[in-house]
Parts: sequence; C-alpha cells; structure tokens
Amino acid sequence: MGATHQVDRRIEDVDKAMRLLRNSMKGMPIRYAGFKKDHDKLARSVANATVLLESAKPLFTDSPVKARRRR
Repeated sequence: MGATHQVDRRIEDVDKAMRLLRNSMKGMPIRYAGFKKDHDKLARSVANATVLLESAKPLFTDSPVKARRRR
C-alpha cells in the first residue's frame, strides 16, 4: 500500500497545483504574451503524465505478483 499511496498523493498534489494555476489565470487577459498557448501545452502534458502515472499504479505495488502455474 505504501508506494501506491505515494502515487495517489503525488497525483493529488499535481491536481492542486493545476487548480492554483487555473485560478491565477482568471484575472489575466486571455492572450497576454502567448501565455494561454503555453498554459494549454502545459495542461495537456500534465494531463498525459497524470494518466500515465495512474495507469502504471499497479506496477508500484509492494507485494510481488505470483507467476501463473504451468500445467
């Protein structure tokens, strides 16, 4: 449970950081110095990394996976 719990915590931390970034952009003009484009690229990359971590979570289990028995 330790490693998967840490992965969950890191994903939550990234989610909090992205929420803070979204809230900080609310007062900014939409296309100020190309920041919107950079923000969109960053958000897309972070989403891809988050999905990758979430889907790889079973690989972080502490208990070893038993091999299938041959017949």
